[in-house]
Amino acid sequence: MSELGNIAQPKTGTLAGNFDMTILLIVVVLSCLGVVMVYSASAVMAMEQARCNHDSFFFFKRQGVFVTMGLIAMVVTMFYDYHKLRPFAMPLLLGCIVLLSLLLVPGLGHSANGSVRWFRLGGFSFQPSELAKLSLILYLAHSLTKRKEKIGGFLLGFLPYTVMLVVLLGLILMEPDLGSAVVVGTVGATIMFVAGVKFRYLLLAAITGGPLLYMAIVRVPYRRERLLAFLNPWATPDTSGYQIIQSQIAFDSGGFWGQGLGQGIQKLFYLPEAHTDFIFSVLGEELGFVGVLAVAGMFLALVLLGLRVALHTADAFGRYLAVGTTVLVGLEAFLNIAVVLGMLPPKGMALPFISYGGSSLMCCLLAVGLLLSVSRYGEREVEKNS
Repeated sequence: MSELGNIAQPKTGTLAGNFDMTILLIVVVLSCLGVVMVYSASAVMAMEQARCNHDSFFFFKRQGVFVTMGLIAMVVTMFYDYHKLRPFAMPLLLGCIVLLSLLLVPGLGHSANGSVRWFRLGGFSFQPSELAKLSLILYLAHSLTKRKEKIGGFLLGFLPYTVMLVVLLGLILMEPDLGSAVVVGTVGATIMFVAGVKFRYLLLAAITGGPLLYMAIVRVPYRRERLLAFLNPWATPDTSGYQIIQSQIAFDSGGFWGQGLGQGIQKLFYLPEAHTDFIFSVLGEELGFVGVLAVAGMFLALVLLGLRVALHTADAFGRYLAVGTTVLVGLEAFLNIAVVLGMLPPKGMALPFISYGGSSLMCCLLAVGLLLSVSRYGEREVEKNS
């Protein structure tokens, strides 16, 4: 019997050897909705831009390619036994650290909006920090399982993983990308806590990192302006508060039922980043409170189902993998929605499955593929060990 043998057996309807069909259905619906919303949010803008060849379908076609590739990768991953990934955990993490380091070499990375977060590959961009999120989850799940007898100690159970996280966070912050750093730190700490790292050690790390986070926000002018704009956007309606105000106008215009798909006004050069970070605002204007509630409900259901998979997984590696992938997708969805609703200061964070972009979409779909693999092979392990 495994160390999780006392966990309840899977409930009726979740058969051993079968993946969770509800999770798959939710993700497919969200991804298809994303393609539609990307077209709605970007068509007029694309027609006006020479780099898009004045093609209103420019972003729609690219997003369609991203979704197709991502869904194929998700399906392949969910039918691959996640146990076989353990030998790749450390090499993948080291590879991501190398890629993140190469971004710091002048001329190698692609710069946009003052950040160097991407490599340009044949007209497409690749963001190493997205791959680093998955690599971190895989590495922690593998290593914490391997060293489960030492997790409670400081020197062997806490310090090595904290040092590794500090290196990863430091490289991401140097891009700079505070949003991804917050996600990586939170996901890492959550997996460590679930694995048995003592809470007081994690609390100590949070208290130690608090002043550094404060300085990263207050000492950087544009981040400080975003924070002040979040507190009072109407004090700077034409500069740092502009995006938040336009987002709030979009939700207000949507009302209960929305203006209708494709009928939104804020995407017409009023709302910046309408097809990427603020696509949820466009959705709110066009599909209204009903659409917002439906999408938020699907993300909530996805998180709850992911946590259920974790509880029904017989081995520690699968459980940590399920927790990590679930927290990753759920946290990114929460942060994006909270920002566009004005509940958090603006930060560059895509809405999983819906925002335009290849790296983020592929990362989230691969994360779900891993989760579905755990739901399939993890429950088979429960049956085997029961």
